Amino acid sequence: MDLIAEGIAGALRLLIAGDREVLRIALLTLRVSGTATIISAVIGVPLGTAISLWSFRGRRRLAGFVNTGMGLPPVVVGLWVSIFLWRTGPLGFLRLMYTPTAMVIAQTIIALPIVTGFTMAGVGQLDPGIRLQMLSLGASSWQLLSILIREAKLSVLAAIMAGFGRVVAEVGASMMVGGNLLGQTRVLTTATSMEVSKGNFGFAIALSIILVGITYIINVILTRVQQQ
Repeated sequence: MDLIAEGIAGALRLLIAGDREVLRIALLTLRVSGTATIISAVIGVPLGTAISLWSFRGRRRLAGFVNTGMGLPPVVVGLWVSIFLWRTGPLGFLRLMYTPTAMVIAQTIIALPIVTGFTMAGVGQLDPGIRLQMLSLGASSWQLLSILIREAKLSVLAAIMAGFGRVVAEVGASMMVGGNLLGQTRVLTTATSMEVSKGNFGFAIALSIILVGITYIINVILTRVQQQ
């Protein structure tokens, strides 16, 4: 209990004092995970809607890949992204390894199946009569897609929250492709893991409390939008 109390007190001290390094780590965490979530939402929401609505060859197989990807281990994602971005890999010429961009790529791959899968399930529960009514009124494919996404907005926001929650708490892939470099690619999860390995449990608890606080605030905001 003393260790937990020390961690809570440490988190408050860091926040009140405005520790520059902690703020930099927290802002990078938001930037990387937020960017990955936005990209996965831009791609995953329309994709999940399309898979749920339209029949095409390979639809079931694609849905199976999406459902499998929802449980994809982050270390596997980190491994394959590392292979592609390594200096001798197919995309090594881009020199993205150990950069925030590499972390965004890895986290997007992790979040995309989650956002797509949740959207697919949410749109699939809509009344089929809505689609028929819109088509009878002459709605185009894009208009139909937009209307159905708005109708399933509760599920869509839940999908975005789930995707963000998954990547903001991710450690393995971020460590593998980012390297946990001070001032460059160190985020709250990798910093917490490093402090634990050093036996600095008080500071690790403080970082974890800040991480949970950020996640809570973001989800409260999204929940209010969802309820409105």
